[in-house]
Formats: sequence, C-alpha cells, structure tokens
Amino acid sequence: MMKRLLGLCVAGIMAIGLGSVQASAEFKLKGEPKIAMIIFSQKNDGGWSQALDEARQRLEGSMGVKIPVVENVPENATAIRPAVELFISRGVNIIIGSAFGYSDTFKELSEKYPDVAFLNPAGITNGPNLESFYGRTYESQYLCGMAAAGASKTGKLGFVAANPFGLVNWTVNAYALGAQQINPDATVTVVYTGAWNDPVKERAAAEALAEQGIDVIGQHVDTPTPQIVAQEKGIYGTGHHRDLAEFAPKATQCSSVWVWDRFLEPEIKKIIDGSWAPGPYGAFLSIKEGGTDIACCGSAVPQEVADKVKAAREEIIGGKHVFAGPLNDREGKERVAAGAVLGDGDLWQMDWFVKGVISQQ
Repeated sequence: MMKRLLGLCVAGIMAIGLGSVQASAEFKLKGEPKIAMIIFSQKNDGGWSQALDEARQRLEGSMGVKIPVVENVPENATAIRPAVELFISRGVNIIIGSAFGYSDTFKELSEKYPDVAFLNPAGITNGPNLESFYGRTYESQYLCGMAAAGASKTGKLGFVAANPFGLVNWTVNAYALGAQQINPDATVTVVYTGAWNDPVKERAAAEALAEQGIDVIGQHVDTPTPQIVAQEKGIYGTGHHRDLAEFAPKATQCSSVWVWDRFLEPEIKKIIDGSWAPGPYGAFLSIKEGGTDIACCGSAVPQEVADKVKAAREEIIGGKHVFAGPLNDREGKERVAAGAVLGDGDLWQMDWFVKGVISQQ
C-alpha cells in the first residue's frame, strides 16, 4: 500500500510541477460566494494543518468573510464526501481542502458539482472547477540553510526528514546548498523517520543527530519535536510549516513557513469575478507567488548572515533558481549543466544528494 501511495504521489504531483499550459476561464460561480475549509487532522497540530487554518483566519480578516472549518476529516472518501456535501447543502460554493489524500474524492465531487469550486493544497487532481497547489519549499529551505550555517559553530548540520522522495529530498539539498553559501565546508546529516507525523521517531532522530556533535537541526516533518529537542540539548534549529520559535524560542533561528493566504486570496477573487482558469496541472508556487516564505532570523544568526539571507530572498523573488548549474551530485555526476536550471519534473523525481549531504536511515 505504501509503495502504491508513493508511486501515485510521485506520478500525480509531478504533473503539477510539469504544468505550464494555461487554461481558459470556463468556470462561473453561481450565487453569492460562500467559502468553507475541510482539514484532515486537528487544526492546531502545530504544523501543516495549523498553517492552513491560520491562512483561513487571515483570509477572514482581509476579505471580510466567515470561512467555517471542519477538522479531523480523514483522507478517505467515506469521510470526505459527507463533509463536503453537507457544506454544499448549506450553500457553500468554494471548498478548500488540505491533503494529498483528498485528491480522488475532490475530483469525483468536482465532477458531480460543476458549480462548486474546489481548491486543494498538496493534491494531485485538477479540472475545470478543481485546482491543486503546492509550494516550492526548496526556496525557503535554502534560506533556512543559510541561517543554520550562520548559527553553527561546527559546520555540522542535521536534518530530520519524513520520507525519501522528491519534495523532501529537494528541501535537504536546498538546505545544504544554502548552508554552503555561508560555510563552503558545511555538511548536512539527514535522518528519515518514515512518517510525516511521529513525535517519537522525530525525537529519536533529533537526539541521534545531537549525539553526533551536530549543533543545528533542520526539519521536514509535521511536528515541532526536532526544535524542542534542539532546545533541550542547548543547540539550534530551523523549523518547517510554521514559525516554530513558538515552541523553542531559544533554539529556532529560522523557519520555512506556508503563507497560503497570499495565493488563496487572489485565487478566490478570480473565482468570484469569473476569471479563474485552473491549469491542467495545478499550481506550483514560489515565494513570489505566495506558496512559501521564511520567518527569520534568530539572535544566534550574525547580522551579516541575516543580511545575506534577506538579499538571497530578494534574488529568489527576482528569478534566481536554487538548483542552477553547473551542479553535480555528491558522487560527482552532473545533474544540472552550466547555464541551465533543474526542471520541475526533475525536482519531483529527485533521488540524489548534493555534495555535503550525509544520509542515514
């Protein structure tokens, strides 16, 4: 089952990344706009779901609307379908989801209810009234890597990651490349937990990294546990999903954060005014487009480095690509030629590491 899930994830979500075809506006919202959100876990999970719920709250403020939310709707059709249809029965015509596992059911429901707009972060299905979207987190993790290297005294960084496939591996590689902009000799030791949300495994991984003399721990998992461990050990860390300094104020020096409202507000306005045209492959969002950003920097990051992080962020907004050539992997094989950048399809399939990454299971 896990192999099938990962295969579907890679095959489907690659389509999002490969997409550049623009669709023409076909969807027309009927009636007054009413928005609702469905979240697969508890909304105050400290990570992915909470970032989405906080975006919902900001949208309520900026758009002057109420957006009801239902949480703990599991990633299966028997749970998703009644939750969505209850909202639709109450006049809701814009539904925001929250998970990869909603993809197939959202596709089915979008076809059943062509007058309802569906938006789904981390989804892999799209249609005339359905848009999946995700963020280019390698951009924000590159910047976090810079901050991490600035805070480190040893040049030995660690990274607690969930699963070894593209959208996780690109954060590890970007983290290393960012760190090496500050310290060319920096290394990143990555430990995979095999789960998105497992505080026990995350604690074990973070503690193992600390025992190796690593003094900054980054992460691409759903809970703040690695940051909490870093603070307990008297070292530093960088977070993911949200500003995790909330949980480890002495440790967390930078976080890769979701800023979904920056994308969702203009997208919802397009749905309302009739100009919405979801592409056949969804949306793959940069910092500039409102997918991801950073919360930076903590007091352990020297001002000179913090200034470099800020400047690098502006360069990324201006079009700089993190994976620009010439770029070789850690075995010396050329992965990106001089003058080229890594394509979206290659990003989603990334199964290699740059020099300086040490992978541990």
